[in-house]
Parts: sequence; structure tokens; C-alpha cells
Amino acid sequence: MQSELYHLTRPSSLKKNAPLLIMCHGYGSDENDLFSFANELPEELFIISLRAPYPMQPFGNAWYAINFDAQQNKWNDVEQATASRDKIAAFIDEACETYPVNKENVTLLGFSQGTILSFAVTLSYPEKVKNVIALSGYISDDMIANNSTEKDYSHLNFYCSHGSADQVIPVDWARKTPLFLDKLDIRHKYSEFPVGHGVAPQNFYEFRDWLADKI
Repeated sequence: MQSELYHLTRPSSLKKNAPLLIMCHGYGSDENDLFSFANELPEELFIISLRAPYPMQPFGNAWYAINFDAQQNKWNDVEQATASRDKIAAFIDEACETYPVNKENVTLLGFSQGTILSFAVTLSYPEKVKNVIALSGYISDDMIANNSTEKDYSHLNFYCSHGSADQVIPVDWARKTPLFLDKLDIRHKYSEFPVGHGVAPQNFYEFRDWLADKI
């Protein structure tokens, strides 16, 4: 596999046509972060955890740069974000060719910046994805391909959750997600939990059960 994205894998209990789960970590983290969930997820999943392409100092990686000094306190490098979006989309194709997985049963699981990219990939390339687990993130319009209104979203399922006390990404941003998905007639579940920028145990159990039902 010649992908630009370094990744970890956990094989499926199935020898072929396994449902594929691809994990996208948050800003400043790496492929080991979400991979810690792997042992608690359904054994039939073939799990891949990606490392974002832009190294940070002194450690960690990002899907795109964030300028915290800009107006409104944050500014996203949309050019880097769309490049990462397309790298993930290409990776999905490569993974489906390389590993014994079902290309019709692909789930993206993201946290924070990884969620923003998971939204961007799925809404730009819906034909490559079936399910999305979107933890502690939001939809960024400027990272979605321009022709997205022409796409078929009828097969998609989204699980979205956020901490009501999130100090990094305001919960108000996440509350716009169900409205956005409603306009596109995309099936979704939205939940909030009384935590900050993280995944509460009950959040994990809820999305695990949701995913088990969808794969």
C-alpha cells in the first residue's frame, strides 16, 4: 500500500468483506489516540487508525494548521484541510483494494479536527462512506466540495455527539449539525453529554451500540 498516510490496523474476525472503520484523530494527537477504542469495538470490524499528514512541534500531528492569533481567535488553513480531505478519500479506495474489507460498508470515526475532516470527506465523496461517528466537531462549509449539492446522500447514517461544557469547540457550533443534515435529508442521531472536549464513557457506549446496529 503506497498511501501517504501512516496508519495502524486491527484485523477483523472475518476473512473477507469485513466492515471497515477508519479513525481520524484530533489536532495535536496521533494514530494511537482513538486506536485505544479498538479492543472495545465489534470484532468483525477491520479497524484502521490514521496519522494526520502535518507534523507539529514538539509532537503530534494535524489535518490542517490553525492560527490561534487571527481574528475571531481561530483561522483554519482551508487549503491544507481540503488536501487532507482528498488524502483520506484516496486512502479509503486504497484500503478497500489492499485489505479484505467491504467497500460498501465503510465507517469514518473522527474526534474534533478529525470529525471536521470526516464531515468534509463524507459530504464531498458520499459514495465512499456509509456511516460517520462525529465526536466533538462541527461541519465546516468551506471544506466541502463545491458540487456537493448534486450528490446522493440517501444511504448515509451519522452519529454526532458533543460535550455541553466543551471549552475548545463551542457546543453551539455542534448544534448546527442536525439542522445541516436535515436539509440534506441525511439520517442522524445527535447527543450531548455533560463533559468538556472529550468522550464520556456513556458517549462511547452509545456510539458503539449505534455502530453495531449499522454494520
